[in-house]
Amino acid sequence: MPRTPGGAGDGTAAVSARADGPLMSIGAVLSRLRDEFPEVTISKIRFLEAEGLVEPQRTPSGYRKFSAADVERLAYVLRVQRDHYLPLRVIREHLDALDRGEPVALPGPAESREVLDGSLEPEAAAVRLRIGREELLAATGADGDTLAEWESYGLVEAGGDGGYDADAVAIGRLVAELGAFGLEPRHLRAVKAAAEREAGLIEQVVAPLRRHRNPQTRTRAEASTRELAALAVRLHAAMVYSALRLRLD
Repeated sequence: MPRTPGGAGDGTAAVSARADGPLMSIGAVLSRLRDEFPEVTISKIRFLEAEGLVEPQRTPSGYRKFSAADVERLAYVLRVQRDHYLPLRVIREHLDALDRGEPVALPGPAESREVLDGSLEPEAAAVRLRIGREELLAATGADGDTLAEWESYGLVEAGGDGGYDADAVAIGRLVAELGAFGLEPRHLRAVKAAAEREAGLIEQVVAPLRRHRNPQTRTRAEASTRELAALAVRLHAAMVYSALRLRLD
């Protein structure tokens, strides 16, 4: 597979055709990528290689050696995962198109935010993003045991088809970031419980509207749900900050 796609045409940094310069070990590649992608790991780089998204050279003894173009290609993959929440299958198709010199269309930042903040209808969000277990691991930088622990505490849940949606990606990334500060999944059970209680309160408010015969009223229920959820998130954040100020003063 060629490893020198052209630009994405949407402001995303292109993968350069430059392949000169010294070859790098996987550790050197990790150091280069971590400035922009602090969550990246050697396991994630190996996974992307196993998925055919990058093809480093191999020494006679089997060590991987990456060119500058390989590093830029990895950065492209990580960037569109982070900014556009695309599954690897779609990213691979885009890379193949770029290798052929064809333009590709990526969802804009606003569309990506809509998927994560719930302003898209649930059905639209499911179409926009539905990924498998390995892709979720790559997107969050977690390993299989970590994901299993998240699931055991109900922090991340697969759908009925075994796939994961945009919420799972967002939650997984946040749980991983909190883990870097020493907060383990068992510590986050209270957060999960609070979220469930808040969702229950919102459901009580909008349930009568959802059951209404008038389609416009049911549509208003969806808008009210999103608005109430946004207000609940803002209230929760304000209360956390207030409680911290009182404890630290």
